[in-house]
Amino acid sequence: MFLLRYKPGMAKPQKRYVCQSCGSVSHRWQGQCGDCSAWNTLVEDAGAVVTPFQARHNLQGGGRTILLSGLDTDVPLPPRLMTGIAELDRALGGGFVEGSATLIGGDPGIGKSTLLLQAAAKLALAGRSVAYVSGEEAADQVRLRARRLGLGAAPVQLASATSVRDILTTVGQGTAPALLIIDSIQTMHSDLIEGAPGTVSQVRAASGELIRFAKERGAAVVLVGHVTKDGAIAGPRVLEHMVDTVLAFEGERSHQYRILRATKNRFGGTDEIGVFAMEMGGLAEVSNPSSLFLISRDESVTGTVVFPALEGTRPVLVEVQALTVRLASGATPRRAVVGWDSGRLAMILAVLEARCGLSFSSAEVYLNIAGGYRVQDPAADLAVAAALVSALSERPVPADAVAFGEIALSGEVRPVAHGALRLKESAKLGFGRALTPAKQSGEGAGVQLAGFANLGRFVDHMLGR
Repeated sequence: MFLLRYKPGMAKPQKRYVCQSCGSVSHRWQGQCGDCSAWNTLVEDAGAVVTPFQARHNLQGGGRTILLSGLDTDVPLPPRLMTGIAELDRALGGGFVEGSATLIGGDPGIGKSTLLLQAAAKLALAGRSVAYVSGEEAADQVRLRARRLGLGAAPVQLASATSVRDILTTVGQGTAPALLIIDSIQTMHSDLIEGAPGTVSQVRAASGELIRFAKERGAAVVLVGHVTKDGAIAGPRVLEHMVDTVLAFEGERSHQYRILRATKNRFGGTDEIGVFAMEMGGLAEVSNPSSLFLISRDESVTGTVVFPALEGTRPVLVEVQALTVRLASGATPRRAVVGWDSGRLAMILAVLEARCGLSFSSAEVYLNIAGGYRVQDPAADLAVAAALVSALSERPVPADAVAFGEIALSGEVRPVAHGALRLKESAKLGFGRALTPAKQSGEGAGVQLAGFANLGRFVDHMLGR
């Protein structure tokens, strides 16, 4: 029996544990991450090898001198690849940037591969070289889906592979493709380190090699990422820091619409969205998103209010629906929210009770944003309050009225940004009245304004007092 003993001259592997939420490194396992306080997120990772040479030397010498340029140096803007899909280009800030890395995530079956295949086909038909590498499907499966979408004649180069070395060796020969799509990054494997595909170390290593290829060869690389059950992109959080753009594909599979939202963009803003509708022929662009989220309003209904939301520079009119159900004395009321922040609903209910004398403590409250839309605009406070008061008093809001404004804990109704743009879109869709803050700036745009300084006066107006 032979025993392997460590000798002073041998390289000693160093264990380390990487947090899957924030990417911090710890040299021992612990139940809670010390940086982000997340539980059970530390995973053992293949660490670097410590040698006596590395222990005795530092990195302050022996390297090559890099070129430093001034901040005021006049350089041209990076060229963009226009995909021909206006909604996708809008979310990207004008198209893919050459030499950039883009990460797109979404629920299974939401349409990520379909959208990228449509964009790849349009670029290929426009004369640009495009390579589509799938690690989950065979090339024939991708080809069949392209024919079903009517894109079978597009000269897109297809491949089915999972080895990053094989992929980069193939696409690195000659001129690099203008667009390289990797579907998905969780299936890729790098032979530089040990570990199965999808692990923290493999995802980070494979992404690093692909991003380095994009920067050196000027190709636009798109990585498709899986998502967790909470909707966040799977894998280490450091992956989102490595790429230039992060796109989130949102929407319910039971609904027709899909929303492409940029959560990070080094070459543009993160306040624009792209709206698509899933049809038999693939994803179709929606130039007027309000038509998806507004139902027929032939007559006034209690508990419903139209809210002009704002996504970047695009106003989107959505319907806020509220329902209150009185309970027997002693029963615990339920609060259910779909498409809005539940904590903000609790705040609006508290302000209505404390400042306006309305009692919701003995009633169940249900709030829904029609069409499955998810509202993050704080200007929706007044619309939500109007829907709640209408449902509680059974007095409908006029069918031709919209409402927007932010509510403070003091009961003050505060003005919001881009009021004129919201009113202009409301007038375009036939709304003639608007319930707004008293000091709201912006022209009426043909809409009759009713301003309120505080929530108490707004409730009095709703109740006809």
